Amino acid sequence: MQIIIVGAGKLGYKLAESLSNVNNNVIIIDNDESALERVNNNLDVLSIKANGVQLSVLEQFNIKNTDLVIAVTDSDETNMLICTMAKRMGAKRVIARIRNPEYSTQIEFVKEEMKIDYVANPDLETAKEIFKYLLKGQALHMEEFAKGKVSMTDFKAYCYEGFAGKKLKEIKMPESLLIVALQRDGEVIIPHGETELSNQDTVYVIGKKESINTLLKTMDKPTEHKKAKKVLILGGGKAGFYLAKKLTNHGVTVKIVERDKERCKYLVEQLKNTLVIHGDGTDVNLLTEENITDMDALVTLTGFDEENLLLALLSKRYGLNKVIAKVSRPNYIPIIERLGIDVAINPVLITASEILRFIQGGKVISISLLLGGQAEVLELIANESSNIVGKPLSDVGLPQGIIIGAVVHRGVVTIPSGKTIIYPGDRMIVFCLESEISHIEKYFYKVKGGLLHELWSSYKGTGKSTSI
Repeated sequence: MQIIIVGAGKLGYKLAESLSNVNNNVIIIDNDESALERVNNNLDVLSIKANGVQLSVLEQFNIKNTDLVIAVTDSDETNMLICTMAKRMGAKRVIARIRNPEYSTQIEFVKEEMKIDYVANPDLETAKEIFKYLLKGQALHMEEFAKGKVSMTDFKAYCYEGFAGKKLKEIKMPESLLIVALQRDGEVIIPHGETELSNQDTVYVIGKKESINTLLKTMDKPTEHKKAKKVLILGGGKAGFYLAKKLTNHGVTVKIVERDKERCKYLVEQLKNTLVIHGDGTDVNLLTEENITDMDALVTLTGFDEENLLLALLSKRYGLNKVIAKVSRPNYIPIIERLGIDVAINPVLITASEILRFIQGGKVISISLLLGGQAEVLELIANESSNIVGKPLSDVGLPQGIIIGAVVHRGVVTIPSGKTIIYPGDRMIVFCLESEISHIEKYFYKVKGGLLHELWSSYKGTGKSTSI
């Protein structure tokens, strides 16, 4: 599949990295030489220094035979224009990043009139993730799959008595749970029976939701967290705006600290029932005056990762129960969580997950990028042509970096063994290292050209875009 990505920033780079791991021809266009140099040094894609909004540039790459155009420049208007031009020139599907809150109420109109198939809004998706943690009382570090029947969580080995210092084969896990991976010294590894756990290992577990809850209770780690009623947001940018709006709509008391005076005026005009404070969030005296210790949660959403980290650590010293930090650099996530901050939210990974799910046309029901993209957890549905269907898993020969953590057959969740047989329609929760992503199609879809080829062939036949 031919894919053109306009914009080589963090999101463009991540998408190029993920899409180049499968059988795709990826072209990335940008005017910034330094951004393209990073692409050239690390990715097997074609990079072009050019202005992607120019008609001649798009024509140069035979746009009418391009399967997908993704516009992720810094300008919403430029992204919309590129997508509209590409679609009218014959590109099969187009994706635009649109971040401005003023467009959020008219996205459906924009998509319809400008023929944009999918709109990505990193700030809105970030706000949704944070909202889920703050208001829905869900356990931190818990993902849900198969309509809530299957969960995945992670914890430090030292949190569970009898884990550290033992080999995996010596550990008695509750029924319907499987350890699928470990994070050790910033690297993800797939363990085996002889793997010995150390105190600082992060253990990833997949299984029945009820069994996950039982495990967390045994560790004295509550599965239900007190819902936040008072939240302090440091940083009044787009993500802070979306989050404040969602929280106040659900009756939460919200304070926003923002250092830009003009931005404060905008927030006051646009947000109801929100206290906007003009000041520097790094000012300890200001935080004390605003009774930071009385807050249920603090969210750091400034434009600087280091500042978010500093503010989150400072808030933990004040004893706040929930502290969430936004980080744009994926390699910061393991460091931040190691320092005791509850959640590190990365807008790039969140948005990339949503875009990849859309691209894969619904065959992947949900997808989570973990640890800066070192691993993915996918929810796949088996079909009759899948290579994995109709034979014991021991005969399939899956690579070590791909693990089926759970199978849902006729509504019943099971932890698979070598004797397990997958049937058409079964849901599979698959843990996959980044290095093995290209093998997902080979084992789970028996189609000439792979999953994405099948999706686009289907698209060509119907003349319609696939929606999720």
